[in-house]
Amino acid sequence: MIMDNISMITVLSFYPKFLLDLLSSSHVISYNGCLVQAFVMFSFACSDLSILSVMAYDRYLAICRPLRYHSVMNKHRLSLLVCFSWLTPFSIQAVLITLTSRLMLCSDKIQRLYCVNWVIVLLACPSNNTTVHSILAYLTILVYFLHGLVIIWSYIYLVRTCRGSMENRKKFMQTCVPHLTCLLTFMSSIVFDTMYMRFGSKNTSPSLQNFIAIEFLIIPPIMNPLMYGFKLTKVRNKILYYLNVKIK
Repeated sequence: MIMDNISMITVLSFYPKFLLDLLSSSHVISYNGCLVQAFVMFSFACSDLSILSVMAYDRYLAICRPLRYHSVMNKHRLSLLVCFSWLTPFSIQAVLITLTSRLMLCSDKIQRLYCVNWVIVLLACPSNNTTVHSILAYLTILVYFLHGLVIIWSYIYLVRTCRGSMENRKKFMQTCVPHLTCLLTFMSSIVFDTMYMRFGSKNTSPSLQNFIAIEFLIIPPIMNPLMYGFKLTKVRNKILYYLNVKIK
């Protein structure tokens, strides 16, 4: 439910403006509006990854350390993890956007369908010093790379624990497979977009550039409710019914 809300907010920060652009001959966004869009989209995208890492740790404790689960995941620690998942990405993006807002721009044309902090920085005049922006950007990548290591570490132990027990295998299939599918979908979309934004060729066709830019706004929001909804018996039976599959 939390991930669906995050995906919804991220999507809402893009699609209203996108639909207005489709209906208008002038595709313009104010500088402040651009900064707000960049802040909202990537704050919630990073929150999504933080929550996915907390979910991976939660599943590790529930399956690999069941006797310690309630002592470790008490109300105090759970509150800290939730605050960490929300405050860390918002704080990082707030600092980045604040620094970006102080830059003097020499261009006003963004080669993307939506505003991204790094793309705005690239519009800055040569007289601006963007070293701090680059350092903070790479520190942000490092922070979320560590999130990825936590997820990998959790799933290594999960797979080791579950392969020796039929009961644990069932738990893994019920709770971990949907999470892992959503995680891989989200991560592949974000990593691909980030790598292309930093190192991609400018000679790529506009259609492909646009698809790469919006894939994380389309694929994960569709996959998340499908994967978690398919676990619910009524939803699953309804889907199978419409697919003309006989339910026993």
